[in-house]
Amino acid sequence: MSFSIAGKTAIVTGGANGVGLAIGRHFADAGANVMFADMDEKRLTDELGEQADDSNIRFFAGDLREKLTIANLLSAAIDAFDQVDILINGSRQVIPSDPLDTDDDSVKTLLNQNLMPALRLSQAVAKRMIKQSGEGDGPAGSIINLSSIAARRTHPDLMAYSVSTAALDQMTRSLAVAFAPHRIRVNSIALGSVMSASLQSTLKENRDFRDDIEKHTPLARIAAPTELTETAQFLASDAAGFITGQILTIDGGRTLLDPVAAPAH
Repeated sequence: MSFSIAGKTAIVTGGANGVGLAIGRHFADAGANVMFADMDEKRLTDELGEQADDSNIRFFAGDLREKLTIANLLSAAIDAFDQVDILINGSRQVIPSDPLDTDDDSVKTLLNQNLMPALRLSQAVAKRMIKQSGEGDGPAGSIINLSSIAARRTHPDLMAYSVSTAALDQMTRSLAVAFAPHRIRVNSIALGSVMSASLQSTLKENRDFRDDIEKHTPLARIAAPTELTETAQFLASDAAGFITGQILTIDGGRTLLDPVAAPAH
C-alpha cells in the first residue's frame, strides 16, 4: 500500500495555526489539494494569502458551529477541487471550567465547539465521499479527528475540555462502524505534550506549566506540531487501509505516567 496522498483533496479545520496549519501545509507539500478552514480570517490570510489560489491551496473563513457554514465550506472545496477525499477535524477550543459553579456553561460551550462541528462536517463530507466513490470497491475516504489525552486524564480545571474530547473519541468509534460499509475510515489522533495553538497560548500565561509538562513526559520535551504531520498522512493514506475506529496517542509517553498537576496538555 502507498503512503502517497498526491492528487487527493483534504479539508483541514483549525487550519489557521498550530497543528491544523502544520498538517495542512504538509499535505499540500505532499501533493494533496488542501482547503484550510478556520474562524480567524486574518490569520488564514497572513499564513496562506500568498499561496492561496495556487494550484493546490485554498482557504475558507467561517464559524463551523453554523450549519450553513459547513455547507458552504464543503461547496467551496468541491468548487475548487471537484472532490473531497480526506477530512481533518482539527478545530478545537480549550477553556477552564469550575465543576462547582452551577452557572458554568463550559461543558455545553465546548461540546458545541469541539464535538458538534466535527460531527456535522463528518456527516456532510461522508455523504459527498459516498456519492463520488460510486459502486466501486476501493477506499472512499478518510476522516481524522484531532483529540487529546485530556479525554483520559482528569483535572478539575479541564473538566469541560475532557468531556468534549472524550465525546469526540467515542464519536470516532461510532462513525467508524457506521461509515465502514461505505468504505470510509474514521480515526483519531489524541495529542499530549504537543505545542498546539491552545497550549502555546496557555504557556504564555503560565510559564511554569512548561516545566511540569516536560517533567511528566518521558521523552522530556514538548513536540512541535510538525511532528504529527506524517502520522496524519499515514492515517489518510491507503497504507492505513485496514485501520479504523482507532485513537492513536501521540504524547511522548505522557499517559504512561500518573496524572499531572498542570491543567494543560
